[in-house]
Amino acid sequence: MATTDLTAQSFEKTVLDNDIVLVDFWASWCGPCRQFAPVYDAASSSGDNEGIVFGKVDTEAEQSLASAANITSIPTLMAFKEGVLVFAQPGALPQSALQDVIQQVKDLDMAPIKEQIAAEAAGQNQPQGAGEQGGQPQA
Repeated sequence: MATTDLTAQSFEKTVLDNDIVLVDFWASWCGPCRQFAPVYDAASSSGDNEGIVFGKVDTEAEQSLASAANITSIPTLMAFKEGVLVFAQPGALPQSALQDVIQQVKDLDMAPIKEQIAAEAAGQNQPQGAGEQGGQPQA
């Protein structure tokens, strides 16, 4: 599978509609980005990585998306599994390191992560002062 150009319009849908999505944030003027591009493209074509979406975001064309993703250095690789960001790291990775990241994402058990996200969301949904009685009996 070849890489897919992602835009602000397609990013969220791509991440949410696919099990594993890798995203390379890059720019044409960036030397390390140009070095990483063939490594990333090769991984996208590998039979070992079938079913994984390899997205690319041109940070010059998609400045708002890069800003929303808090991209401060390029290239930056992000990995999403089941719609959750599970990896983000700036820097051009060699092929072996990229394949290692991909394997770790494939092997990642999302159940405890989803439980933690649910617990954090539940904690944030409680009204301010919920459960506090203030020392006064409730009538």
